[in-house]
Amino acid sequence: METPTNSATPDGLAVVLGAGGGIGGALVDELLRRDLPVRAVTSGRRPMPDGVEHVTADLNDHLAAREAVGGAAVVYHAAAPPYARWPEEFPALNASIVEASSAAGARLVLADNLYMYGPDSGVMTEDTPTDATDRKGRLRASMTEKLMLAHAAGELDVVIGRAPDYFGPGGVNSALGTTLFGAVAKRVTVRWLGSIDVAHSVIYLPDLARALVTLGQAPEAGGRVWHLPPNGSPTGREFIALVGDAVGRPVKASATPRWLLRLIGVFRPQVREVAEISYQWEAPFVSSAAAFEEAFGPVTTTPLDEAIRKTLDWFEAARA
Repeated sequence: METPTNSATPDGLAVVLGAGGGIGGALVDELLRRDLPVRAVTSGRRPMPDGVEHVTADLNDHLAAREAVGGAAVVYHAAAPPYARWPEEFPALNASIVEASSAAGARLVLADNLYMYGPDSGVMTEDTPTDATDRKGRLRASMTEKLMLAHAAGELDVVIGRAPDYFGPGGVNSALGTTLFGAVAKRVTVRWLGSIDVAHSVIYLPDLARALVTLGQAPEAGGRVWHLPPNGSPTGREFIALVGDAVGRPVKASATPRWLLRLIGVFRPQVREVAEISYQWEAPFVSSAAAFEEAFGPVTTTPLDEAIRKTLDWFEAARA
């Protein structure tokens, strides 16, 4: 393949799509920490740190998307439609971003998740079959396939970083966001999906962003999928106990089984969407990043108790 000339230039412009979200915001912070020029792209006006070029754009508009990523060396794709409209809107959004990144000659780094792996996948690696049975999982698998075909055809330099469920400052929309840390800040019962006693890999947003930027800056990372190093795979009970230690009081928690999610989903479409992927919380859902560590060296992630404390501090400040 002929690699685009701007690709993975260490000091080139980094463009973050979806910079108003949890992953996008963490990416902006990490890029600034590395003293890289950053352009943050959001769908509306959002506060951004000093030193960041801020652009608002409708990324479904091909011309607007091209303008948003113009001059980029690396494009970090953390944009997404509303969760309930992924199947209907994600393919077109992704196509627009791919076309714009290709026109810019930029490397495209996709912030991906683990939805494409089906039930009973065991410890998940990059070689685990993508046999998801739900719509969102099949969609994620299809997105990967199309991006890899574009890379193989020399149309685009692509890197995909897959992360488990995230938490951290600004991470309100994940399964560990408002329903867990937001609930603790409000002193109400925490709702944990599925079983509270099975292992579930988690990742702290600043560590997630650090790993994605590592991939964006490494020329040898192109053309493949990488699992990002998790901050451990605690059970729900273990994770909530650490949250309780951080706040200095017991945290009341309740497991939410699939049947209850479906019942609530009759009245709340967002919850109905979550019920589709609840198998990820009913049995161990553990990700291995051995390939990442073999390629880029041992990774020191933020200790889980420290990450939880910093996340709680953010949610408590946001509530105040």
